[in-house]
Amino acid sequence: MTPPPFRAAVVGGGPAGLMAAETLAAAGVSVDLFDAMPSVGRKFLLAGRGGLNLTHSESPAPFLARYGALADPWREAIAAHGNEAVRRWAADLGIETFVGTSGRVFPTDLKAAPLLRAWLHRLRAAGVRLHPRHRWTGWDGASGVLTFDTPAGATTHAADATVLALGGASWPRLGSDGAWVPLLAGRGVAIAPLQPANCGFDVAPMRPGAAGWSEVLRQRHAGHPIKPVAARLAGDPPQAGHQGEFVLTETGIEGSLVYAFSARLRDEIAARGQATWLIDLLPQHSAAQVLAETSRPRGPRSLSTHLKSRLGITGAKAALLHEVLSPAQLADPAALAAALKALPIPLVRPRPVAEAISTAGGVRAAALDGNGMLLAVPGVFCAGEMLDWEAPTGGYLLTACFATGREAGLGAARWLQQQGA
Repeated sequence: MTPPPFRAAVVGGGPAGLMAAETLAAAGVSVDLFDAMPSVGRKFLLAGRGGLNLTHSESPAPFLARYGALADPWREAIAAHGNEAVRRWAADLGIETFVGTSGRVFPTDLKAAPLLRAWLHRLRAAGVRLHPRHRWTGWDGASGVLTFDTPAGATTHAADATVLALGGASWPRLGSDGAWVPLLAGRGVAIAPLQPANCGFDVAPMRPGAAGWSEVLRQRHAGHPIKPVAARLAGDPPQAGHQGEFVLTETGIEGSLVYAFSARLRDEIAARGQATWLIDLLPQHSAAQVLAETSRPRGPRSLSTHLKSRLGITGAKAALLHEVLSPAQLADPAALAAALKALPIPLVRPRPVAEAISTAGGVRAAALDGNGMLLAVPGVFCAGEMLDWEAPTGGYLLTACFATGREAGLGAARWLQQQGA
């Protein structure tokens, strides 16, 4: 008699959980997928609002370098299912992709919904059963049976293996609220504290008695982009700067250029209480060119008119310059030129994790065995942002979620086979 297939539960319906479910089903495992929200993939759909950035086209070495001090097991997982694998996977779903001018990879229609629909259709065809509105609450004592809260009341589910893909703590309204941390910590799982990643920052008070930006800047320029600029951290050489844009907020700064530095800024603030971000407001001009223009006699023209006509400094850029510099610095051509090429923005705290795009911290690599299983909770595997890694925006986050979800599914399938041997 042929034994019945193993049963696996996947908890979390984001990219990592869906990929784990697909991998397990392909291995012949019977899969039930649970999600707290009314439908799966909600954060995935949100990511697609500006054009779904699936991955990045960089070659393998620089691609992997974007993840910083990544633990070897996850580095190997991403290397095994990197950007080209993501594009092939999307193509198998009938979703063609293209490489944008920045090297980022998008679906040709720039939409997330068609990909998610095709993916869910394939999962259902493979026998994966979806259970929305099931919020995981832990285990039923020491039995290993999973417990859930549902609109109809508490319920349980028994499985031979479980993959947890519950996200970090960013975007709690979409289900990633970090509620799993005490549940795993209570079982002895080593967890690095969850912290905001790819986040905005609050500025230090610009004037005595102020809370941050002045009321004038907040009222007139909050929400305005600052572009094009280059940025670096204080202490970095000028050639280390990255070009891009960011946005002024009510309390500080956010945006893609800020996110590229968020890990370093966050860690610098944690170590020293403050970090200084240097902005080159005129990356297309050399320092000598800027000094020549600020030193040029302006006659009866105001400084604002001079900067506008000679260097194109207007609007939010001009407001930011006046916000940071003193009247004496604005009147000194050398100090003004230096500030235009390296305007110091003092930052004192990251925005709360609930506002971040993603989360750093999570289940430590040392808490897992070679299959990605929790050493403290046999039969339970983890994937996605639950794990202790972080990455910048630009397709790296999704790629790692896909890759670690696939690796957790492969690890759970291998472990199940070992149990049945």
